Amino acid sequence: MKFGFIGAGTVAQTLAKHLLLHGHEVILSNNRGPETLSDLISSLGAGAKSGTPSEAAEQDFVILCVAWAQMPAALSMVPDWTGRVLIDATNRFENTEPLLGEWSGKNSSEIVAQYAPGAHVIKAFNSVPMEWIKDYTEEKPKTVLFMSGDNIQVKQVLKEIWEKIGFACIDLGSLSQGGLLQQIGGPLAGLNLNLLDQYTVR
Repeated sequence: MKFGFIGAGTVAQTLAKHLLLHGHEVILSNNRGPETLSDLISSLGAGAKSGTPSEAAEQDFVILCVAWAQMPAALSMVPDWTGRVLIDATNRFENTEPLLGEWSGKNSSEIVAQYAPGAHVIKAFNSVPMEWIKDYTEEKPKTVLFMSGDNIQVKQVLKEIWEKIGFACIDLGSLSQGGLLQQIGGPLAGLNLNLLDQYTVR
């Protein structure tokens, strides 16, 4: 499959490495232009390319991994989100709250969905610090990955992809309900769960 990243920081790089090792292709983008990512793309190797946010959004799946304050501008770089799959890996922190008043009562991924009208928004990876999953070997522990979203078929496809890579996926249901559990301040944020003989918390 082809994954486009809006954002090229630690989250994008870590997830891209996992995907590349399992034969997927990735396009990384930022707000400074593809040419600024040449060294990073070289380090990632075969299957990795740089592009614009619009080019990243043309892939099978798009992963949003920018700082919360940058989210509206990043999503606005894509003129039409209709029908696209957008994986929201962002976190809304209390010290960057210019958007709270505008969307009172909505969780962070519902706010993201408002800025990407028509997209199938799936919340994932926001509650997993990247240092937990920087093991790219076949022997790595199966870190539990929570997902939520309203499109059951899309979630099933993503579940199969991430589980082949080595994650243990748990579907939390709808974006409105599951997103509340996953977002910063929710009961599942910051839990390091690994699938061994049973679920354990480290």
